Amino acid sequence: MSKTLIFTATYNEKENIKKLINDINEINKDIDILVIDDNSPDKTWEVLQQLEKNLSNLKVIVRDGKSGLDTAHKLAYQYAKNNNYTNFVSMDADLSHDPSEIPKIINLLDEFPFVIGSRYSLGGKCEMSGFRLLLSVLGNKVFKHFLRINCNEFTSSFRGFNLVKLKDFNFNLINSKGYSFFMETIYRINKLNYEIKEIPITFKNRAQGKSKIPKIEIFRTLKNLFILYFEN
Repeated sequence: MSKTLIFTATYNEKENIKKLINDINEINKDIDILVIDDNSPDKTWEVLQQLEKNLSNLKVIVRDGKSGLDTAHKLAYQYAKNNNYTNFVSMDADLSHDPSEIPKIINLLDEFPFVIGSRYSLGGKCEMSGFRLLLSVLGNKVFKHFLRINCNEFTSSFRGFNLVKLKDFNFNLINSKGYSFFMETIYRINKLNYEIKEIPITFKNRAQGKSKIPKIEIFRTLKNLFILYFEN
């Protein structure tokens, strides 16, 4: 029987994390949850550790400080492999991703090695607005054009990996840091000739807390895009 690990990384998500974990646990699936917290100043880790005492399927790792999304995903992916999970599903902790979409991802992982929840495929929706929405839409179109990959979504972290099927892939292949990490993951999976399955999702605006995307990330991502473009 296949085992699934749901992973999210937290940094100052005290107002959101309990609801997220409760919503995940309402799914009628055999799943475990891993949360990696980077010693959140708002003490998200305290909420997590209290939940961990009462939930047998929750594992919490608290790191010493803010070490980045890329390293958190690498640690979680290796944890999933070391503990013999078949499926690894990642998502945001700010409730922008709806846990009710998780069963669709898990079911498709029986057939596909990689599944991504897409705001920009047919049927997908994105509740962002203004400059943030414009940047996201244009950015994903630029990635698709320059990387020449038939995928409409490169930056969402709502994705599923079949660890058995993806035997040649590992996050250690990815050199990009920050949010470029998500773009390069798509690039590496495509380069290894694994099929990418997009499913439409609704991306919601966070109701609590603040976005943590630094403005410099735009320039860092463009730099990493051109590194990958010339690698092609």
